[in-house]
Amino acid sequence: MNEWWLIAGMVLVTFIPRYLPFALASRIRLPHALEQALNYVPIAVLTVIIVQTSLYADGKLFIAVSNPYIWGATAAFITAVIQPRLFISILMGLLTYAGAKIYLS
Repeated sequence: MNEWWLIAGMVLVTFIPRYLPFALASRIRLPHALEQALNYVPIAVLTVIIVQTSLYADGKLFIAVSNPYIWGATAAFITAVIQPRLFISILMGLLTYAGAKIYLS
């Protein structure tokens, strides 16, 4: 019986914090400046993830020619600057990373 109380408590602890913002979203009006600032959150989060993955290995900064992640990220960035198709940019980054991984190892 104690397990059921534990499961019910976990449901409440996880469900309520996720449900409340949706329930109250229609009643709360954010300032226009805050709404504009929140538009940049996904870009900032993805940038942090990509930079951390590309430049850090084993908890240390790893900027070297032998780092295949840097080659892939650079190729994807250059491709994205040249043309607007996301799929092509991802494909070029992955192919460059794979080639660098094979060639540099």
